[in-house]
Formats: sequence, structure tokens, C-alpha cells
Amino acid sequence: MFDIKALLKREVEKKLIDVDDYIFMPERIEMALEGGKLNCVLNSDGRVDIFYTKQGVTEVSSAARKHPYTPFEKELSHGIYDDIIRDLVKAVNKVLDGKSKYFHHRVLPIQTPQLPTSTIIKEDSSF
Repeated sequence: MFDIKALLKREVEKKLIDVDDYIFMPERIEMALEGGKLNCVLNSDGRVDIFYTKQGVTEVSSAARKHPYTPFEKELSHGIYDDIIRDLVKAVNKVLDGKSKYFHHRVLPIQTPQLPTSTIIKEDSSF
């Protein structure tokens, strides 16, 4: 699905500050959040990638760097990306709270064929 709001927001942010003029030292901040794991990554091109994983479900979002002269950790501590993090947590929780229409009880693992343990393969000397 195409998100017009995010596209317009990204273009406005790009016009306000052109992070393409900067090269950033990559950073990664990890923390536990609401029973899941949050990873915030500052890339060298100024893009901020935020990952939230809980019970095997992962959501990812990206944002432009808002304050290039401020340390990344400081940006996070002042809540610059809290709206994005809140949306990720909400999306993961929505997936976890959902129920399948088709898989009511559980998903069965796919069975792979296996050789019986008593099978012995002998070298054929007729060749």
C-alpha cells in the first residue's frame, strides 16, 4: 500500500535539511521495550532505521535524520523518533493480537521425508 502521508512528510523533511550533504558515523542502539526488542540504527547516509521485534514478529520503519549536529543517542532520549517507535509497537501488537480465520488451533510443521534409521546402504560391487 502506498503511503502518501509518509512520502509528503519525507519530502518536506528533505527540503528542511538535506542530510545528503553529511556523512554520519553509523551507530546502533538496542533496548528492551514492552516485552520486545527495539533496535535504532543510524546509517552513514543519515537514514535512521528502527526495528521492533516481539515474539518473532518484526516491524521496520525508516526516517530521515532530524538533527544532524545532535548526537544520535541524545535525539533518541529527547523523543525525536517516539512517534515512529509507537507506530511500530502498535503494528506488532496488532499482529500478535490477531487470530487466523483458517488456522484455528496451530500451524503444523511441514514434515520432511526421512530414511528409517535401520536402513543400511551397502556399496554395490556389480558396477
